[in-house]
Amino acid sequence: MFSGIVEEKGIVQKIERKENLIVLSVKAKKVLRGIKIGDSISTDGVCLTVTKLKKDVFTFDIMKETMDKTTLKYLEVGSKVNLEGALRVNDRLGGHFVSGHIDGVGIIKKRISMENYEEFQVTIPKKLARYLAAKGSVCIDGISLTLGEVKGNMFSVYIIPHTLKVTTLGFKKDKDKVNIETDLLAKYILSAREQDLILRKSK
Repeated sequence: MFSGIVEEKGIVQKIERKENLIVLSVKAKKVLRGIKIGDSISTDGVCLTVTKLKKDVFTFDIMKETMDKTTLKYLEVGSKVNLEGALRVNDRLGGHFVSGHIDGVGIIKKRISMENYEEFQVTIPKKLARYLAAKGSVCIDGISLTLGEVKGNMFSVYIIPHTLKVTTLGFKKDKDKVNIETDLLAKYILSAREQDLILRKSK
């Protein structure tokens, strides 16, 4: 479990592409404090397990399912990724509950930059639109953000300068793809309601 508060940007050092598997090595610093093999690290919002650890470089195995459903397959050596270590029991929750299980890939339809103003308009698969609500939460590439305007399967988020500086959003542009995880609580609530309706109809 994560909070969506990015600790640092890591740099991809090595990519080994194998049959149905990618072995990804990332260089980092802050996120590695206290990390050991078997621990989880959110990488651009994807929960991955550390398989190797050497000084300031750690390695993940990325399965075919993860490659198919996320943007990690587009990474290249030198790419920067958002990193966050898993929450500890006594940690503050600065963002919102994030599982690291990506729901789908979104596309930045438009980035609007003005003086002291930064807006990203993002479209997502239509099946995910039901989990969007203005002033609710969404996770983009591992970043916990508050939804602004919502129109169908498109939403806006407004980014402060600090977030642009410490995450990869500062590099993003129109048509770039991003990993999307919708609000965990919204998914559970809607699922519970649907199950309740099914049970009522079956009586």
